[in-house]
Amino acid sequence: MSIFACPVCGVPLRKCEKEYICTNGHNYDIAKEGYIYLLPPNRKHSRMPGDDKYMVASRRRFLGGGSYSLFSDALNRLIFKYLPEKRPVILDAGCGEGYYTGRIAAAVKPERPETEVYGFDISKPAVKAAAKKYKSISFAVGSMFGIPVRSASADIVSDIFAPIVPNELQRVTKPGGVMILAVPGVRHLFGLKEILYDHPYENEYRETEYDGFTFLERVPVRGRIHTKNQETIQDLFAMTPYWWKTPKEGCERLKQAKVLDTEIEFDFLVYRRQNSPPESSGA
Repeated sequence: MSIFACPVCGVPLRKCEKEYICTNGHNYDIAKEGYIYLLPPNRKHSRMPGDDKYMVASRRRFLGGGSYSLFSDALNRLIFKYLPEKRPVILDAGCGEGYYTGRIAAAVKPERPETEVYGFDISKPAVKAAAKKYKSISFAVGSMFGIPVRSASADIVSDIFAPIVPNELQRVTKPGGVMILAVPGVRHLFGLKEILYDHPYENEYRETEYDGFTFLERVPVRGRIHTKNQETIQDLFAMTPYWWKTPKEGCERLKQAKVLDTEIEFDFLVYRRQNSPPESSGA
């Protein structure tokens, strides 16, 4: 039984040869790439929400270059640290084009082949690209605000720079399971911001608690990027929130930049789901 749930009625979905179906008769075709579309019209904030094709291609090129592999490696170490003994289920929430999801599966499945790995994202182009490349993973288009997954179905839920919706993340995590969040460190991409903005700012450091979770640990990961490749610089820019809100003058300065030298910093925040009964499905 898949952990995916019907976005209309919340009933578990059963995978058939060419579609997923629920007991109430709702069915969802499996795309030729292997993913399913579970995003209802009332949960779309635009005609094509999330990253577009250009941003997906930029993200794939940049991440494929290995500059963020230290973060993926650290995430995988945490996954192994908290992996349960019996038939683990891992959900990558807001998976994008699947870089972290794919590397999780590549690390875990050779040692624990019974592990089930799932991912979802609101961007159809991103999920399409992920499903096409990572065939052993089950992907869906869906919203963080109505995660299309059964309640209490995942042992580990990762959220790497995706929106944090605490009640939904709590709902889909098994009691005793683990949630891993990635947040930017104080100096993450400060060198990029020095080019984009007249008055660059450091990110805020927060200690955050979430209802239904117990905080376990913060794992900082630090590195540096130095590149003279303009395509790499633009690819990195396109996968950041600054892409949407930088004034034209800052974008022009970045286009003229001969070199980018910047700190890169992730903090992984790890929480354990408390043993209270899960809420009813919000899917």
